[in-house]
Amino acid sequence: MSMSEPTAILSLVTLGVSDLARSVTFYETLGFERKARGAQGVGFFQAGACAFAVWPVEELAKDSLAKSNGSSTFRGVALAWNCRSEEQVDAAIARAWSAGASVPKPPQKTSWGGYTGYFADPDGHLWEVAHNPGFPLTDDGRLTLPD
Repeated sequence: MSMSEPTAILSLVTLGVSDLARSVTFYETLGFERKARGAQGVGFFQAGACAFAVWPVEELAKDSLAKSNGSSTFRGVALAWNCRSEEQVDAAIARAWSAGASVPKPPQKTSWGGYTGYFADPDGHLWEVAHNPGFPLTDDGRLTLPD
């Protein structure tokens, strides 16, 4: 695999929630430490080698551009694959497309300084592929949330 080809790693799970404040409090009460507190409108938590986020379900649906059509019904959950560069995001989305995924949102620059796109697997499960310069990756590709 070349340097431009991203390693396939599940780095972040995003749960669409109905009440952000309630969900943040719930996960903090369970013992998860909230990280990246500067991110507005979303709660990020380190969960061992992986991380997860809680985000209002309407915002997740809007961000992914997912629509209900057959087996691609929006489910309120998105898995994430974080990459080291915009080029790796493009390569990962292209690989998913060639493997049979649909692409509800092609990669594009974001308002927060990153670069993301979404693909849906053949059963409609959403994956966000992202380059987030504020969330560093370890040498083995693990996402590390900032304090």
